[in-house]
This record gives sequence, structure tokens and C-alpha cells, in this order.
Amino acid sequence: MTDSPYAAKPWLALLNEAQRAPISPAPSLVHAFRHSTANAPERTAVAYFDGRLTYRETDELSDSVAGHLAAKGVEPGDRVAIMLQNSPHFVIALLGAWKAGAIVVPLNPMYKSAEVGHVLADAEVAALVCSDRAWDAYLRAAAADSPVRLALTACELDLQSRDDARVLNFERLPVPDDADDLLAVAGQGLAAPEGRLPAAGDTALISYTSGTSGRPKGAMNSHGNIMFNAERQATGQGIAEGSCYFALAPLFHITGMVCELAACFTNAGTLALAYRFEAGAVLDAFLEHRPVYTVGPSTAFMALAAHPDATRDHFSSFEQISSGGAPLPPALVEKFRAGFGPYVHNGYGLTECTAPCASVPPGVEAPVDPASGTLAVGVPGPDTVVRILDDAGEEVPFGEQGEIAVRGPQVVSGYWRMPEATEETFPGGELHTGDIGFMDADGWLYVVDRKKDMINASGFKVWPREVEDVLYTHPAVREAAVVGMPDPYRGETVKAYVSLRPGESADGDDIAGYCKERLAAYKYPRVVEILPELPKTTSGKILRRELRSRSRG
Repeated sequence: MTDSPYAAKPWLALLNEAQRAPISPAPSLVHAFRHSTANAPERTAVAYFDGRLTYRETDELSDSVAGHLAAKGVEPGDRVAIMLQNSPHFVIALLGAWKAGAIVVPLNPMYKSAEVGHVLADAEVAALVCSDRAWDAYLRAAAADSPVRLALTACELDLQSRDDARVLNFERLPVPDDADDLLAVAGQGLAAPEGRLPAAGDTALISYTSGTSGRPKGAMNSHGNIMFNAERQATGQGIAEGSCYFALAPLFHITGMVCELAACFTNAGTLALAYRFEAGAVLDAFLEHRPVYTVGPSTAFMALAAHPDATRDHFSSFEQISSGGAPLPPALVEKFRAGFGPYVHNGYGLTECTAPCASVPPGVEAPVDPASGTLAVGVPGPDTVVRILDDAGEEVPFGEQGEIAVRGPQVVSGYWRMPEATEETFPGGELHTGDIGFMDADGWLYVVDRKKDMINASGFKVWPREVEDVLYTHPAVREAAVVGMPDPYRGETVKAYVSLRPGESADGDDIAGYCKERLAAYKYPRVVEILPELPKTTSGKILRRELRSRSRG
């Protein structure tokens, strides 16, 4: 790779001095959090509606959770699953588990019983932290058939008094007699066990992928992986120490975990939480907390922009807004800037590279590829090498498409107990992403699509992303997703699913005709189906696989 044009890192010219400077991350977020606590003990660490926890309080509460876990037999390296929404309980449980030396397994609260059961068994989870409602509804039964031997439950109505019905629309339940109450445990004043501080090389998370292609796999994110990206976020964005970060992305997702929670606490900032995404509640939180930074999927920004109460003032405190986890159409960036002021900075990463491996630097605007209309996702950092490879694993020249491969300190060591999948995805320690893209001579990275999402229409390759970018320029389209559907003549043809912006009207033929004027004959969608809402994951990614199944009847 010594003669590789990618190894020459042309993108370094696009980074400022602070972004190029070497960094020395703390070994773990526990170290960074304790450093921030020592320097600013009475600063608010977590804001949750009208509730506040200082760094000192959060440190003490999580110490006690760690002491309780250790007393109950949780050993270093044991797995602790956390299945909670964005609330202080998540933060307390996360820090407590790490202080006990455990590996955290973040679980999506939208998982159903079978999905949870698979992860609990596969990761051999020893302890589970969840809401009292989920425990009562189905997790008790799921845990009964798993290695879980300890449960802690939480009522997410605690630590605030607003009970905002838009998101906190549930009742308190009696404390279960077969689980420990998380806040009661946290309030016992126990000391964290000695000698269990994590090292950089220790596994911090087993983050299960969405399983879009077969069995979900647990990526092993080390403490060093997390802290490298958190430190790069904190130092490279120019955000002042002590600033407020808003958790738009869910904390159980790697983007929220690293770019919001870890970056915020590394920067001794305040992490503002609003339980889960609901556009009106989020807009209110922006006015209350006046955050300077947030990151979320493009679908969240579409929903915020479409909310009838949204104004420029809601976004006036932000110094930077980032988008990741879902494609960011150029049309959305311009509509958002015209309507509300901020420029949305694109980014690109995967669970396997612990969130970002490329992003648009602060103060810089991403170019749009003139041939495809694709918005660049950003540039790699100074410690990262991104290459574009052909099917044989050889580098392609700048400007040519191929598979995106990533090497750097944020790339995980592999998948939990899956050596064959690890060898296939991380040959020589380099992550082969399965994403198709290209890089220009200046180092800007463009993501075209997933390999598996490519549509083959009469032998012509159609990348859904290109069609979606055109759909997003239609004035009536709010969300769009393109899939292949069976066609007796072409083999596959292009189908689009869209939802409409509030107050707009259009039919499928109108939208198909709009695309026909702007795309080659084999690319435009022959069928357009309008839905009230496109299916999405909790982290905001549109679920193409569900739409693909729907298109195939």
C-alpha cells in the first residue's frame, strides 16, 4: 500500500491544523468522565426535560451501580445488556457497567422477544438493564430462557417531572419483585470496585448489526475505538468545553454512543436528552437547552423541517449539525439551510468503524458530484485511510467506483465469536464495508449504495441512491426509497416508495414523469407507490429490505 494514492491522504489539505494534530485519547470514557468530574463537579452532565444531574451526581450514581453489579457476581468481561431509550438511566447504567469491568451490549428498545432472545443467548449476557414496562411485557420471559442471572429495571418517568405525553405516554408500574430497581441501587452510595478500570484494548461494546443480510453480528468496539473517535470529535469540531450536545440519535446506536455521549463527556459538556425522537418535543428541547451540536439521520431533519411549529430560532444556537446513518440528499441540505439557517454536515461510518470514518469538516461544504448528483459524505481524518477496491480487492483510480475499505484506529477487531465472518470482512485488519463509492483526487468520499441494493434492469446497473436523490428534488416528496421489483421483461425494474410533505399533493404518475425527465430510461421508476410514512429503524434509517419484500409481493 506504500505506492497507493489513497495512502498519500490527499484529504489532509482539507483539514485545519487542529483537525490534523495528533491526539492522545483517554483509555476509556470512564477515565474521561472522571477527569471531567474532577474539573467541573457541579456542571450539569445530563439534562432530561426539567431534570438535571451534575457530573458529581452522575459519577456517584454510576459508582453505586458498579458496586452493586460486582456484589451480585458480575465479573470483568461479563456482558451487561442495556435496553433503554435516551434517558439518564441509560447513562448511569452504561458508566456503571464499564466501572464494573463489564462489556455493554446495547439493545434497541424496539426489538421483539425473539430478537432480544437471540442477542442474550449469543452474547451470553449476565445482567440486563431495561424499563420496568418492557420487563413486565416480555423481557422477563425472554430472560428466563437465557444466561441472564440479574435484572435491573427503571421507570423513565423518574429524574424529571414534566411527563410529556408526546413521548412519556405511559404509567408507572409497581417495582417488580424479581428485579432490582436501578435508581434504588444507584442511590445506595456503594463504591465502584477497585482494579476494574477498562484499558483501551478491552472490549467496551458488543454492538449487534441490523442483520439485513443474515444473522445479526456483534461488532466488538473497544474502549480505544470509542475514545479515538470521541476525541477526534471533541478536538476537531472546535466546540467549546462545557457546551451542550443534544442527543438526537439514540444512545444505543453507535452514532449516539460516540458522537453525542462520548464526545460530550470527553469535552465536559452537557448531554441533553428527550427520551425518543418526536419532532415537537425535540424542537421544544432545542429552545430549552440551546445546544450547539447534534447529529442524526436525514429522516429526523426531514421531520423537524416539516413540523408546523419549526422556526429559524429553534436552530439558532447550533454551531454544527451533522447527519449520518442514512443518505443525505443534496436537496434536503439546501432546503434546510434556506428554511432554518444551518448547513447540515454530512458524515459516513458504520458500527464496525465505531461511527464516523469520514465527515465534512466544520466550516467546509461538501461538493456534489456533477455526474451523479451525489453529495460527498466527507473526508477521512488524518489517522484513517479509506480506499476504493474492485471485486478482486485491487485499488481503483480516483473517480472510479468500487467497494469502500477503511483502515484506522476506529476499526473494530472483528465480530463476537464469528471468526469466519471476521476474516471475510476485516482482511488484514481493514474493514471491507460492502458499500459502493468513489473518491475524487482531493480526497472527498462519495457513497453510491450498498452492493446488495443494486438493481439490474435489462443488464443495466441502477443504484437506488441516484434515483432517490432525484426524487428528493420533487417539491412534494418528503421521504423516498427505491428498490428493484420483478419484471418479466427486464428481470428487474425500478420501483419508488415515497411519502409526501405536509400540505402537498401528487400522484405516482406525476412523480414518475418528473423522474423520467431527469433520468435515463432504464433508471426512472416505472412504479411509484405513495405511503403515509416509510418504514424506518429507531435510528432513522429507511428499511429498504421491508420495502423490497413488499415490492415482491
